[in-house]
Amino acid sequence: MFEGNNKSAGKTTVSESHNTTEQTHARTPWGTLAPITPSASAPIGVFDSGVGGLTVARAIMDQLPYERIIYVGDTAHGPYGPLKIAQVRANALRIMDELVDSGVKMLVIACNTASAAVLRDARERYTRQYNIPVIEVIQPAARRALAATRNRTIGVIATEATVTSRAYEDTFAIAPNLRVHSVACPRFVEFVERGITSGPELLQTAQDYLQPLKDAGVDTLVLGCTHYPLLTGVISYIMGEDVTLVSSADETAKDVYRELLTGGLETPVLNNQFEHEFLATGQSETFEHLARRFLGPEVTNVRHTSSVAERFPTGSLTALTPDMMNTHTRIDPQLTPTKD
Repeated sequence: MFEGNNKSAGKTTVSESHNTTEQTHARTPWGTLAPITPSASAPIGVFDSGVGGLTVARAIMDQLPYERIIYVGDTAHGPYGPLKIAQVRANALRIMDELVDSGVKMLVIACNTASAAVLRDARERYTRQYNIPVIEVIQPAARRALAATRNRTIGVIATEATVTSRAYEDTFAIAPNLRVHSVACPRFVEFVERGITSGPELLQTAQDYLQPLKDAGVDTLVLGCTHYPLLTGVISYIMGEDVTLVSSADETAKDVYRELLTGGLETPVLNNQFEHEFLATGQSETFEHLARRFLGPEVTNVRHTSSVAERFPTGSLTALTPDMMNTHTRIDPQLTPTKD
């Protein structure tokens, strides 16, 4: 279990200002999580393979300043892009199990690769059985891109796993007369995780990746990995000012708000005198350095958590069915374009 600031055996205490809500969770073997009732006073769980999901966390913090976040960067296993789908699913479900066990009221998959790989299973496991909403980042980005495009030619840059999954193509399939061009940009994640957001090597890499999209005449480019908004300067420079860059972060935060509102899960305490929690499954000092640079002073005292790896050793897939391990999630296409 992720360790909270206040804890006692068998329970997680969630505190905001003067209001304290206790939730007891019976920890059972993976696949048989005991039923829980989400509390409006509980935090929102957000996770990614590393620091990229902080772009989503930042948008949530800006739009919903009274909501507390527990963020997990799975730096011990990331980046997810080069991994087999079975391992992405295993890693993501382990982390979500731990977040739910820690008492979160909502899960945000702040990773396109994980969204494509595990969304269907996550909603079956956490939403349908335990009433915990699961928000992902692919539909919000696609929705914004549809509203933004003028010539019906959209580019998508993403990890190898996301491009291979065709999650964006499936999501865009309901839109008529739309041309979608997808390019895998695996080195972008490596640059961000090393803290490199400018320089000649990155510029040349971006030129190589993006030239086919320029040649295709895209007028809208989806940043289909939550790491990529941290490279907006370089990407915008290569693509030119006439191309609209679409990040899922702001639209995802809107989806978080809508789900909190419809589910009656808005925090009842309008007081932002609390600290968000940031955890890394790998080396916490490196994560904290990058997180502070990208997110700001809100990131304090990043803690290392080894509970995911210790409870569920890497490669242990016995709880996953063959169908879960070898098929991609098809995002349900509910894309009503928004103009705001």
